[in-house]
This record gives sequence, structure tokens and C-alpha cells, in this order.
Amino acid sequence: MEESGTSRTVINTSSNPYLEFDHLSTSTISCNKQFIRSASGLLVCAEVVLGLLVCALIASTDYFRMSPFGWVMFVAVFYWVLTLFLLLLFLTQAHSRIPQVPWNTVVMVFNSTATVLYLVAAVVEATLVSHGVKGKHNYNSWAASTFFAFLVSLCYAGSSFLSLRAWRDRQTEG
Repeated sequence: MEESGTSRTVINTSSNPYLEFDHLSTSTISCNKQFIRSASGLLVCAEVVLGLLVCALIASTDYFRMSPFGWVMFVAVFYWVLTLFLLLLFLTQAHSRIPQVPWNTVVMVFNSTATVLYLVAAVVEATLVSHGVKGKHNYNSWAASTFFAFLVSLCYAGSSFLSLRAWRDRQTEG
């Protein structure tokens, strides 16, 4: 066979719906290492770790026998999941792809409500620790969980302060 100097253009007119999106670019998810090193990032990481400790310590006991522990467990799990979601959102910078959401306001309200509800849960848990027998598994776990609940409340309070400051800065700019 003899090769010619001409080139041939092939046009594929496939009706495959998946090929319609070939022209869209895909982006990779990047990790925002500066966020993790910031005070806000460190507090969020502490909230995730301490919140998980609160959940695990309560879940390892017979918490269901005392209904107020159900409230503590609800607060711990609810805010742990939401905090983990926010951590991933800010770590991957996915929040910047949704500029319509007022993120400073959302984070400020989230941290403020988390502070209040976690503090209430920690106080409720502190009043219930005395129902356990000292030295037994339930008592030790509830006491440790109470300690970590107060610590995570303190972390959320710090996050509330930082998010309030960021919110005020944003309000004065705009």
C-alpha cells in the first residue's frame, strides 16, 4: 500500500448521551492545607475528635436507660456529622464553588448553636453522672464523656468567636 500525503478527517456522529459532556473539564479536588494550619481549622479538627470521643464514650454505656442521655447522644452525633461535613467542605474548598451561600453567616450561626446546645448537653450529662456507681464502667465513661463535652463546647465557643470576627470583617467590607 502506498501512503498519500493527504489526511482524512473522521467525524463521529454518535447519539451517545455520555459523549455530550466530553467537552466539560473535570477538576481535581485539592486540599486546603492553610485551613488546617489556621486557628479555625485546628478548632474544627479538635471538635471532630472530641465530638467522636463524646459519642463513643456514651454509646459504650447503657445510656438508653436514662432518657436525658438520649439528648446528649443526639447533640453529639448531630454536631459531629455536621462538623465533619463542614470540615470536608472547607478542606476541599468546595464552599468556594457555591458563592450564593453566605458562608460566614452560616458558619457563625452553626458554631453559636453548637456552643449553646453542647453546653446544655454537657450540663445535663454532668448532672447525670452521679447516677452511676463510682468505679464502674458507666460512671467512668459518663465522667470522661462529660469532660470531653465541656471541652468540645469550649472549642465551639472559640469557633464562634472566630466566625463572629470573620462575619464582622465581611460586614464592614461590604
